[in-house]
Amino acid sequence: MTTAHRALLTAGALLLALPAQADQATLDLGVPAWPGVTVKSEIASQLLAPLGYEARTQELSLQVIYQGLDTGDVDTFLGGWMPAQQEMFAPREQSGAVTSLVNNVEGAQMTLAVPEYLYEQGITSFADLDAHREAFEGKIHGFGAGSAASEILYRAIDNDTWGFGDWELTDTSVVGMLGAAQSAIGREEPIVWVGWTPHWMNLELPMRYLEDPKDLFGENNGETEVLTVMRSAYAEAHPNLERLFAQFTFSAEQQSWMINAYSQEERDVEAVAQEWIEAHPERVRAMLEGVTDRDGRPAWPQVKDALAL
Repeated sequence: MTTAHRALLTAGALLLALPAQADQATLDLGVPAWPGVTVKSEIASQLLAPLGYEARTQELSLQVIYQGLDTGDVDTFLGGWMPAQQEMFAPREQSGAVTSLVNNVEGAQMTLAVPEYLYEQGITSFADLDAHREAFEGKIHGFGAGSAASEILYRAIDNDTWGFGDWELTDTSVVGMLGAAQSAIGREEPIVWVGWTPHWMNLELPMRYLEDPKDLFGENNGETEVLTVMRSAYAEAHPNLERLFAQFTFSAEQQSWMINAYSQEERDVEAVAQEWIEAHPERVRAMLEGVTDRDGRPAWPQVKDALAL
């Protein structure tokens, strides 16, 4: 375990030791160290401030976020990737502890990807991979042991799905996997890796997603939902914020831009969020439809004036 991981867990333990906050003007957002959720949470903070609300972000591990939703220390989470988090989310939804408000990223997907030049050469489907096993050296590149993607691929290897029985999964990290993809693309060599959108790879790499009629990564070729998860008790007590977050949605392309600007260009999260807001006033207006500030005034005029939109 790295020092950073220990610090996150310690922070999570301290957070959970505190009594749940009862201040009606505060919203506690659980934020894992994921660029997309980080920027979306900052956008929420900047929109809520002119309405009289304080959004407090806590950088925590995924497990601690779900624990915080149980205890009342976390109110909202903008990164409920499904089906990958189903085991953590489903029991809490069934018990009534949390509620799903919306899929906040339209067009999210996770499946296998190849460089565009391979796709144009005819490798367009999982069914095409095994015929070119030698060129790929029988390797699929993954981003970390224990991930949902790795479990899916290990099952495919065990079951010889798509002829993967004699393939191996090279699991490193997101940085390691994408470094291998960039290196292979630079030499125009064959490589296949686990890709997903939204992510900066979709903007920076010439890549295409493979078709998978067997839907190993989920229905509709790995179609993914990114749920906005809110504590049910908080949603009940704050219908105004429940409405806002039920309308707080983005396209996969927009979130890919956020991730690229924040993690690749290393810009300040406040500046990235501000730029997105200023570039999308009509989208912000739609998010605020029917929402008010804490004094009951329509939200859009307050945000428009405060942020000079």
